[in-house]
Amino acid sequence: MTFTPHGKHLIAGEWVGTDSTFSSEPATGEAHKFSVGTVDLVNRAAEAAEEAFWTYGYLPREKRAEFLEVIADEIEARADAITQIGTEETGLPTGRLQGERGRTTGQLRLFADHIRKGEYLDRRTDAAQPDRKPAARPEIRVIQRPIGPVAVFGASNFPLAFSTAGGDTAAALAAGCPVVVKGHSAHPGTGEIIAEAIHAAIEKTGMPKGVFSLIQGGRRDVGTALVQHPLIKAVGFTGSLGGGRALFDLCAQRPEPIPFFGELGSVNPMFVLPEALTARGTTMGEGWAGSLLMGAGQFCTNPGIAVVPEGAEGDGFVEAASTALKAAANQVMLTDGIAKAYQDGKARFDSRNSVRPVMTSESSGREAGPNLYEVSASAFLEDHTLAEEVFGPLGLVVRVKGTDDMVRLAKGLEGQLTITVLMDDGDTEAASKLMPVLERKAGRILVNGFPTGVEVVDSMVHGGPYPASTNFGATSVGTLSIRRFLRPVSFQNLPEALLTGDLA
Repeated sequence: MTFTPHGKHLIAGEWVGTDSTFSSEPATGEAHKFSVGTVDLVNRAAEAAEEAFWTYGYLPREKRAEFLEVIADEIEARADAITQIGTEETGLPTGRLQGERGRTTGQLRLFADHIRKGEYLDRRTDAAQPDRKPAARPEIRVIQRPIGPVAVFGASNFPLAFSTAGGDTAAALAAGCPVVVKGHSAHPGTGEIIAEAIHAAIEKTGMPKGVFSLIQGGRRDVGTALVQHPLIKAVGFTGSLGGGRALFDLCAQRPEPIPFFGELGSVNPMFVLPEALTARGTTMGEGWAGSLLMGAGQFCTNPGIAVVPEGAEGDGFVEAASTALKAAANQVMLTDGIAKAYQDGKARFDSRNSVRPVMTSESSGREAGPNLYEVSASAFLEDHTLAEEVFGPLGLVVRVKGTDDMVRLAKGLEGQLTITVLMDDGDTEAASKLMPVLERKAGRILVNGFPTGVEVVDSMVHGGPYPASTNFGATSVGTLSIRRFLRPVSFQNLPEALLTGDLA
């Protein structure tokens, strides 16, 4: 099945074009024209979402669960076409797109099962005590309620799992919140075909038309209008620190500030402890290289920094990683802009006298080659820019003198999505010293694994202290992500006649 985009926006059940267009920039295949988003479309979509909320937000959980499942079914019905347009636009391999599609439909079905159980509502009731002295106590019950329309910004690096029907959209819809998506211009055709699947699910299940809208492309004023629209009550975002911080500030400056759930980037450091290094340093170095290379390093959990003890064993780890990276071919990056930013990041490392190139390669156009650098712990702590994310297959080894050096370095880190500890039983004492620091710095701590990739399960946290995310008490992956779009409401002395639906 071949998919040819029509290039329109989906606004409250209607496919709408605009006078201005932009062209996609595919890695392969034909470019297509897409309508540019406008502030007027933002207004129409937000107003339709607010109108839909009065129905959708109060539907039985079973109805919303069925809606999520039908969206998943409609996405799977378009599987081949999604893979075709997705690989053309992004350059990602077929297997990656197929796996990401499975993750997208899997999380929709997981969320459907989760809301059916009702546990996410966190219902609590304190019975009345009419005879309590000196004053009677009323009956009080609390429940989580949906907050209203949510804006979602599609991500460049995950055209399915973090975009049109990805985690933010799925979580908001599960919570009972209509969604307005601003599609990412890196993969507008992929966004369009997923929007078609959601539109088909709306029609099949009889959902209100305004429960979902997609606005393609657009200038900066479109994103600004979306986060500042008074009917939008929260924003989900995955992207750069600069772009995310700008939107975060806009949300905070509104007359009615709203939560901005932004995932902004992370270098995901790994701490290689001495006993493990002695026992299997070469294997770990090779494994790290594989993790760095996965998806051309364009994962938000890409482990860009390895903290490694000085000495011969550490040298062996670095050599093993370097050898594995040298053998790797250049890979296509998601966009020309991302490829250029990667080249600029490499140039920043090349300009530092404190940094030693271990293995470098040339990158040109949209292709990126791997690079590996090394620096001392003291130089790393003195130069904040070395801890900034380079989005792509670039690794930095930070050499330390011992455990105390590791703890000092960990305390100097900014917030991270993940931190990894590679250890053996003999490293337990050193790991115990690190753990209190690491858990303050990251949303997920791994032992003896590599963080590239995220499991969509109840127990997952994909977030962390700033700048990894803008709300360290939330996650953008897993069933706990639904709670971002809910708020607790207490009800006091409600009569039986009003105890309906989830309040019953």
